[in-house]
Amino acid sequence: MVGADETGLRVAGKLHWVHCARTGKYTLIDCHPKRGTAGIDALGVLTGFGGIVVHDAWAPYDTYTDATHQLCVAHVLRELQGIIDTAPAGTWCWASQATEALVALHRLAVDAAVTGIAINATDLAAHIRLLRHAAHIGITQTSPRGTKLMAARHALACRLVDREADYLRFTRDLRVPADNNGCERDIRMIKLRQKVSGCLRTLTGARQFCAIRSYLSTATKHGIPQFPALVQLAEGRPWMPTTT
Repeated sequence: MVGADETGLRVAGKLHWVHCARTGKYTLIDCHPKRGTAGIDALGVLTGFGGIVVHDAWAPYDTYTDATHQLCVAHVLRELQGIIDTAPAGTWCWASQATEALVALHRLAVDAAVTGIAINATDLAAHIRLLRHAAHIGITQTSPRGTKLMAARHALACRLVDREADYLRFTRDLRVPADNNGCERDIRMIKLRQKVSGCLRTLTGARQFCAIRSYLSTATKHGIPQFPALVQLAEGRPWMPTTT
C-alpha cells in the first residue's frame, strides 16, 4: 500500500513539483519540473505498481490502472466544507449531509479496526445511502455549464457518485487508510523550507534536499532519531533500513 502526493516548489525562479510516495516504513521524495505522469514516473514507484495507492482526486493518478485506488476522504471533506461555508444560514445543504455520512463511515471503520469487530452491515448501508442521496441532490442543484465554481461543485457531486467504491474502499478493507495525511506530513517540511528561506537556486539542490528529507523521514519511521541519523550521514556511514 502506497500513499502518493505532490506539491509545488519554486526552483531557480520557476515552479517545479515535489513528488512523494510513502508507506508506514519508507518515504521517497524527489523534485521534478513536471507535475503530471512524467514527474510521477520519474519517482519510479507507481509505474507497474499493483497494490493499493491512496491519493487525492487529481486525474493523472488514475492513469496507473494496475493499482487499486483509495481516494482521500480528507481532501473531499475540505471540498465539501467550501460549499457548506457559502450556503445560506439555516438552510439544508447537500454537502453537510455528505460530510456527516463520510465522517460516520470513517468512525465505523476506526471502531472496527480498534475492536476487531466487523462493521455492522445495517449501519454501513444506512450511511452509504445518505451519502448517495446527498450526492445525487448535489448533482441536481448544480450545473456543469454554469460558472466555474458551479461546474466544480457539479464535478464534485458526480465524483462522489461515480467513484463511490474508491472513496469507500477503507470500509471494505480496514488496512486501507481513509486519507492521505501521511504524505502531507512527509512533504510538509518542503513547504516550510520554501516559506522560511524562499526558492531553491538549482534543481540539483532541490533534489538533494528532497533526498535528505526522504532519509530522515524513513529513519524516523524506523525509530531512529533524526540527529543521530544526520551524524551518521555526515560521517559517511548513513543509516540504511534493512531490505529483508
